[in-house]
Amino acid sequence: MITIHVNARGNGSVPRELIDRALREALRREGVRRAELSVTFVDDEEISRLHARYLGSAGPTDVISFALHGEDEDPFGDVYVGHAQALRQAAEAGAAPDEELTRLAVHGALHVLGYDHPDGPERRSCEMYRVQEAVVRRVVSP
Repeated sequence: MITIHVNARGNGSVPRELIDRALREALRREGVRRAELSVTFVDDEEISRLHARYLGSAGPTDVISFALHGEDEDPFGDVYVGHAQALRQAAEAGAAPDEELTRLAVHGALHVLGYDHPDGPERRSCEMYRVQEAVVRRVVSP
């Protein structure tokens, strides 16, 4: 059984159904049949607090995720998306806001599943990025 929770704490519009579909697609692609994921959209203040506390960096970021399962357990994790940061990134990239919010939710979910990526320019050519973008393309413009 797969359980997806999409939470928005007073932040503007969040495409809940689209995000649910995207996370289910990411899990399906990875062959995951049992998982529980929570995606929470937070404001700049909250994502900055999480960023400082858990990653030691100041200021808002786009996504932070926590894998809460053990090595041989079904995926279980929390993803926090900086809503305002996502909208800023969408505007900078010329992407639709719903697409960027979905992309970041998928990105966080892939981290929960064990994916990681390098920093810098090689980030866009790594396996995690390829999977992320394939999922986004499939659900945003089917």
